Amino acid sequence: MTEKNKKAYWKENLRYLAILLSIWFVVSYVFGIFLVDQLNTIRIAGFKLGFWFAQQGSMYVFVVLIFVYVKWMNELDKKYGVDE
Repeated sequence: MTEKNKKAYWKENLRYLAILLSIWFVVSYVFGIFLVDQLNTIRIAGFKLGFWFAQQGSMYVFVVLIFVYVKWMNELDKKYGVDE
């Protein structure tokens, strides 16, 4: 792998991380803390939506984001020829 490809690979990897961490921040911090009062007006299965985001939603989203990251990294590895 050339130095140029290494830098491009790392730059794209950091872009993926920034996107996924931004989504997690919005779900866990913004929905779970800042917008909790507005979200609590909505109920799902008897639970307030703000409570759900604060207690469980951010964990579920984090697990989904892990799978998305694995998929993106496998595609990125194939793109740059470093897959197994």
